[in-house]
Amino acid sequence: MKTGDKHYNNYGGWLRQKFDGQQVFKVTVDAGFTCPNRDGSKGFGGCTYCNVDSFTPALTRQHETIREQVEKSMERARKVYRAEKFIVYFQPNTNTYSDVDTLRKLYDEALAVNPSETVGLSVGTRADCLDDEKLAMFDEYADKLAIDLEIGMESMYDTSLQSLNRGHTHQEFLDLMDKCHNRKFDLCVHTIFGLPGETHEMMLAVADELNRLPIRFAKLHHLYIVKGSVMGVRYRRDPDSIPLFTLEGYTDFLCEFIPKLRPDLVIQRLFGISDREYHLAPHWQKSKRDIQLHLERAFKERGIFQGAEYAIPQPL
Repeated sequence: MKTGDKHYNNYGGWLRQKFDGQQVFKVTVDAGFTCPNRDGSKGFGGCTYCNVDSFTPALTRQHETIREQVEKSMERARKVYRAEKFIVYFQPNTNTYSDVDTLRKLYDEALAVNPSETVGLSVGTRADCLDDEKLAMFDEYADKLAIDLEIGMESMYDTSLQSLNRGHTHQEFLDLMDKCHNRKFDLCVHTIFGLPGETHEMMLAVADELNRLPIRFAKLHHLYIVKGSVMGVRYRRDPDSIPLFTLEGYTDFLCEFIPKLRPDLVIQRLFGISDREYHLAPHWQKSKRDIQLHLERAFKERGIFQGAEYAIPQPL
């Protein structure tokens, strides 16, 4: 299933179809959460690739209250992107890492800013920070709004997860996927390619893993290094210790990977990028927009289509 004129099932096209052609924009909220591998519950220091500020928009970091963040982001989105409707996106850290009453209060505060134009809620979190009570809460929200939980899988290999200091196993992630069958909300899975020790074949195998999960969305990222992260310290000491994708190398990889994905899976992102002030490596010498155009141009020139190599699994 391809949306629009792109060669993959892209999120922008999906949003336009779902919301009758309206321009829908995500507004990011930082609610001040932490993570269980950051506060000592499961570990300290967080994920080795992570510096929270590096993937939190500067506009969000400038405003203290949730209301201020949402108001300012919506105002800018209307002016810059001609946004008509909004999805409130709780992004930095683990946004279900609290009790249900506290979570409801925070989500409701954000959703109350502009209810007539707010059509959805997106919440970034981890598989080990969602229990049955929280899943039931999101089912309730889904009666009125488009809800998606963005779950960080990052890798399907426990050796990588341990090296990243994730604090959970892939089986814990799969257990959460099982709990989410037949729920009213959607799932988005975030994965990172180019992690140290993972081969080309290991990365391509992630396509089969995503295909079998009960998810609507996926975010595909290449590994990049940010200042203030554990990987950033290692990279400064020895850049050769962490091989990174070149733009052409990542383009080649996606041209192999995208055809293997099931055609109904909506791709929210093809790559990741941080604010320039935090970005350490790799340097692709292109803007975010130009990278997007480069990848999409490569798909068209090479005749790459999502799902072209997807084979529906046969029942046992």
